[in-house]
Amino acid sequence: MDTATRPYRSVLYIPGSKERALEKARELPCDAIIFDLEDAVAPEAKPEARQTLAKALKEDGYGKRTKIVRINALTTEWGLEDVRVLADAGADAILLPKVNTPSDVDNLADMLSPAMPIWVMMETPISVFNAPEIAMHRQVTGLVAGTNDLTKDLGCRYRADRLPLMTALQRIIMAARAARGVVAIDGVYNRFRDGEGLKAECEQGRDLGFDGKTLIHPAQVEIANTAFAPTQSEIEMAERQIKAYEESKASGQGVAVVDGQIVENLHVVAAQRMLARAQAIMEMAAE
Repeated sequence: MDTATRPYRSVLYIPGSKERALEKARELPCDAIIFDLEDAVAPEAKPEARQTLAKALKEDGYGKRTKIVRINALTTEWGLEDVRVLADAGADAILLPKVNTPSDVDNLADMLSPAMPIWVMMETPISVFNAPEIAMHRQVTGLVAGTNDLTKDLGCRYRADRLPLMTALQRIIMAARAARGVVAIDGVYNRFRDGEGLKAECEQGRDLGFDGKTLIHPAQVEIANTAFAPTQSEIEMAERQIKAYEESKASGQGVAVVDGQIVENLHVVAAQRMLARAQAIMEMAAE
């Protein structure tokens, strides 16, 4: 599957210490999995979790799902060993927490193959201020909003509309888009039994421009998949826009009109991107 159109609607955190969860994840309809060795694993369990996860990744069976390993920060007693054990275990990317500057990414990149993609947790005010430079790093291919840590560090209040976080969220998205080809993933929704609240936050993240959402429970996958996928009406509109523009161009005109709205080349580019994404989602579902 083309990495440019690969879907990341649902990015599910799975504790690297739990064999049953690692096994179940092979059957879940999520687009990507973050195998977590950091927050989801107690300090005393981290060494064993590292080996458990390495074994699961080498056995594979995760299909087309993107496999991302969140290691512990390199400044902790576990981070360096996480890299040593898991760098070549079969992950598609390594997710680095506690990043503040591009030099933090350099420290990890120096220990990895240049071909190994790095994802970055954007979870501190400093990381958000440095988002453009972090996203431009030669090995960075994904930014993940760490909204819980950002809320804590900012000292802001939780609000359903996430207004206090809006500057940070938009800056993360803009940095990813400016870097071109970098994925931007929204933060988690903590109330995993609140389907309506999750749906609203997914739709907000989608409308802001995020590619998908990090999730903490398998029950959240379907809602995120639906929210971040093109609807049938959007697909049909995209097809009509492309057809109308091509017909208009063939007749020597630079624009077309569909349902009373002007269609220019930029609209066609967006429409083509949407159709490619819809096709990639279909391929994931057909696995």
